[in-house]
Amino acid sequence: MEKQELILTAETPKQRLDKFVMEHLDGLSRTQVQTLIRDGLVTVDGSVEKTGFKFKGGETIHITLPVEEEIELQPEDIDLDMIYEDDDIAVINKAAGMVVHPGIGHETGTLVNAILARYPELSDMIDDDETQERLGIVHRLDKGTSGVIVVARNKTALLNLMEQFQERTVDKVYLALLEKTPKSHVGVVDAPISRDPRQRKRMWVNRDGKEAVTEFTVIDDDFQNDRALVKCKLLTGRTHQIRVHMAFIGCPVVGDSVYGFRKQRLKLKRQFLHAAELAFDHPTTGERMEFSAPLPTNLQNILDKLR
Repeated sequence: MEKQELILTAETPKQRLDKFVMEHLDGLSRTQVQTLIRDGLVTVDGSVEKTGFKFKGGETIHITLPVEEEIELQPEDIDLDMIYEDDDIAVINKAAGMVVHPGIGHETGTLVNAILARYPELSDMIDDDETQERLGIVHRLDKGTSGVIVVARNKTALLNLMEQFQERTVDKVYLALLEKTPKSHVGVVDAPISRDPRQRKRMWVNRDGKEAVTEFTVIDDDFQNDRALVKCKLLTGRTHQIRVHMAFIGCPVVGDSVYGFRKQRLKLKRQFLHAAELAFDHPTTGERMEFSAPLPTNLQNILDKLR
């Protein structure tokens, strides 16, 4: 069987081995990670250790992973917060915690599973070479990010919307609470992003990466410990772009343990990042359409407590 090799370095003393692996292998459950370790697929400086092994710092961790197998998609009757729908598109307020597309560790319960049940016609895309990898999904939101996402209900709409995203005519606005107020209340982060070669599922700013541009505006800085609520507009669409860019300027997103503080200062089980607004041209009529989703109650409660 084919394998994928991953070599990492332990940076935090006293951190448990299983917790470290979970942080670097997004999508795997604790049980799956512990099985990898017990099966000898994770070594520390060449030795097999127990799941509770604690680092001194600087150790080399070697992980062997099976290549992801193709997942058989199944429709699932999952309740969705619908904002708008017609024969061509559906606009959904995605809840934090929902994965958009199935993958290792998330074979079920995803947005794709939900829309296949709601729109059975999407199953026609599975056998089409141009659409089988998309299945109506035009763009994605991270598992821990809530907010507006558009889904195409047919091939024509999908290709049209994909083109709009590629041509950057789609307006995408997010709300994020930052651990620190940026030096400038209005600014632009223009820093290329690529995948971090040392850590699977993680991105980083790299001069050889793809163009990535984020505009931000501080809309409220009346919070404890110099935190600030910002509105971010994406001019490009790189993976984890806002999270990477805000961390790059020294102002990580609250709740982001990957790019921000590993030990979070607030009791929040997700990053404080919400896709608040989305605007695009309707793929059939050409009409400019604008959609928004209110800040989830748990995030609003965090703001109220920080006053």
